[in-house]
Amino acid sequence: MNNLKKDIIIGLIFIAGIASFISGQFIISTVLFASTAIYSNIVMRVKTNS
Repeated sequence: MNNLKKDIIIGLIFIAGIASFISGQFIISTVLFASTAIYSNIVMRVKTNS
């Protein structure tokens, strides 16, 4: 997967987290923010190890 696709996935998950936070679904938004952070860290580690 190239960098653009990874950035799009991270952005979409983050935007979904913001939308669910605004609508009051705090548990779902927390899960989405956490998954964004974890996935972003995994992507950054793969970039630095390559």
